[in-house]
Amino acid sequence: MSDVENGTKGNTGDFNFPKSSSSNGNNDRTPRNKKKRVRPLNPNNDGGAKIIIALLAGAGAAFLLSLLLLMSRLESQEFENGLLNSNVGGAQGVDDTLYEEQQEMGGVLPLPNGAWRKQHDLMQVQQKGQQQIATERQSKLLEKIKGFKDSNLDRMNKFNKLFGANPLDPVMKDANHELDRMEAVLEGKQKNDKPMKKLDLHEKLADAVHKEKEEKKKQKAARKKELGIVDDVALKQGDKVAAISDEGAPHLQPHFPPLPPHTMSVELFGEKIITDTLSHNKPTMAGIIAILQRFLQNLHQFLKDHRDSKAPTVINEYFALVTKYLVPLEEAYRDKPVFPIREDGSIFMSLGAYRDHLLGETLRQAFKNAASPDKLFVGAVVQNCFGIDVTCRTGVEVKGQDEHGRPITKISDREPDVNGIEQFCDDPEYTKYCDSGQIRALYVNETESNGPTTARYFASKLWGGETYFLQADAHLRFAPEWDRLYTEEAKAAKSYPKAVLSAYPPGFSEGDPPYKGGTVGTRLCTCAFSTSDVEHHIIRINTGGTCGENANAPTQIAYIAAGFFFARAEFLTDVPFDPFLPWCFMGEEIALSLRAWTNGWDIYAPRKNLIAHQYRPGRMGLPKFWENTGRVFGRPGPGFNTQLQSISLKRVKYMVGYKDTTKEALEDLGHSVVLTDFQHYGPGETRTMDEFLEHVNIDIEKEQCGNIKWCNKCLMD
Repeated sequence: MSDVENGTKGNTGDFNFPKSSSSNGNNDRTPRNKKKRVRPLNPNNDGGAKIIIALLAGAGAAFLLSLLLLMSRLESQEFENGLLNSNVGGAQGVDDTLYEEQQEMGGVLPLPNGAWRKQHDLMQVQQKGQQQIATERQSKLLEKIKGFKDSNLDRMNKFNKLFGANPLDPVMKDANHELDRMEAVLEGKQKNDKPMKKLDLHEKLADAVHKEKEEKKKQKAARKKELGIVDDVALKQGDKVAAISDEGAPHLQPHFPPLPPHTMSVELFGEKIITDTLSHNKPTMAGIIAILQRFLQNLHQFLKDHRDSKAPTVINEYFALVTKYLVPLEEAYRDKPVFPIREDGSIFMSLGAYRDHLLGETLRQAFKNAASPDKLFVGAVVQNCFGIDVTCRTGVEVKGQDEHGRPITKISDREPDVNGIEQFCDDPEYTKYCDSGQIRALYVNETESNGPTTARYFASKLWGGETYFLQADAHLRFAPEWDRLYTEEAKAAKSYPKAVLSAYPPGFSEGDPPYKGGTVGTRLCTCAFSTSDVEHHIIRINTGGTCGENANAPTQIAYIAAGFFFARAEFLTDVPFDPFLPWCFMGEEIALSLRAWTNGWDIYAPRKNLIAHQYRPGRMGLPKFWENTGRVFGRPGPGFNTQLQSISLKRVKYMVGYKDTTKEALEDLGHSVVLTDFQHYGPGETRTMDEFLEHVNIDIEKEQCGNIKWCNKCLMD
């Protein structure tokens, strides 16, 4: 099993996790020197102007818009009431207004029989009442402004932690200055001797974005000069990239920008982008992303609503959520590719990244070492803790040993995660790939992450018609010309085009020299029924024998590794990723293997290793998605995720034929919901499930895995 601790929006989250009492995390992490900046927006892209508006949907813009709304309300209502009178500050303005009204009416007329005294007293009472009302209104406004500033400045600070200096900063400063002035006037500390300042938010933000863009251009030009990149060569390469991205692929327009995080597709392109994709057979990448983001928005609210629910209720309601928001997309393109498959040798790389600090470097390595980087496209599901309305936490870190030699562990607060997409796209060597649409990103808050199976489902939906499909983890190194060599290896397999290459790659450490590849590939030829209570006796796959260095062609193996496989894109139509496997870490590999083989795909081991993988033992202290699950549901630790996984895994166990997971048994347990739409994500019809079990020598009755001679001895081509 791959160690991709993926979980899987879209929104900014507001789960308000308590901070650790043990540590603030500042001493456990070396601060990054590089200050993050929001990438400049490209006004030449389709919908470029709308991108600016979409940026306003973020936390910082929400603050600014609220400021403007509050100031506008003060201007239109309270100024008229005299609270911010142009001559006198505070409630005194009410007296001036009353006096002026009396003068316009001809002043106060004398009354007979001493009635003027009673009238005068009455007028004084009325004036005192008006003053009291004005004073109370002033006090409430002042309280509202101060509370508004405190709460939203805190939110803006978190926003700046995420993005660093950004185009919203000067607009924010201007709005804050005006709000401070209004507060001083209300307190009577300052006269309102100048008119309310009108803030043109759109114009100011556009100017700020333009300045940011020009600054970025200068930085990139300097970096290109340092690297020796000639502009005309870069331009030709960029033209080539754009031609391959768009030629014969109108569904890739309009481009959905990979930055900034949490840009909403519907905000850029409107609801029609969803309608066309679901109902009019006009799918676009922007439409697909909009559908996934809509699901994630509703998942966010779902998790809040079910924080205290029991595991069976959570699973039942989650399946209902998937049926409502994701199944329509599945049904619209059932048994056919969403987009036409381009026969241009292009490769789509599916990456599920759970709080992964190596995502940016993985992307650099992939493009740098590719023989044809212009034909490489990436769909990355970036599941990060963005630090907005939540406190980011480390994983379980080993801090030492106690007197008995047992590990001392600790979970600490930490900074928001680095954004690997931003790291990659801000590098002048690789910016063109982001601008051309070769990098597609779906951002998922850590709070909405629920395991690698969901992350891989999302990532598969970012495929845009490329010839080949590659699924991998987000912490890899690549050998030179890995793309060309994997393509040639797949074509060398006897069963091509229905051949899948898969292996467990060799490991690497971050201090290792550049990866060269070329070692003999591993073969997935063994399995075992897990004895762990956490894994519920699910089948785990593993490596077997090798074929030596001089094999003439790739030979078949028994299983697919979820952390790396390579196939033609028709695989996505025959074996679509299952959206109904939330909170699962184990089980995806046996399910993938069974479904692929019974749909007529043969599985091969590549003869040479061309990628390396960072294996991540628990002692590294990296975050795990099941820890997040515990926090989201208010039950710290892995226990609740284990309960959820035990139910979801019944879908896989039913598929494989476990004797205690029959349809009747599931109904008796009240878990029949796990069979939702099973007919679309179960075994294929080319070969049977029983034939697969015989093929890989699994005795499901005895829960035993036997020796697979043909696999270990490399006998089947």
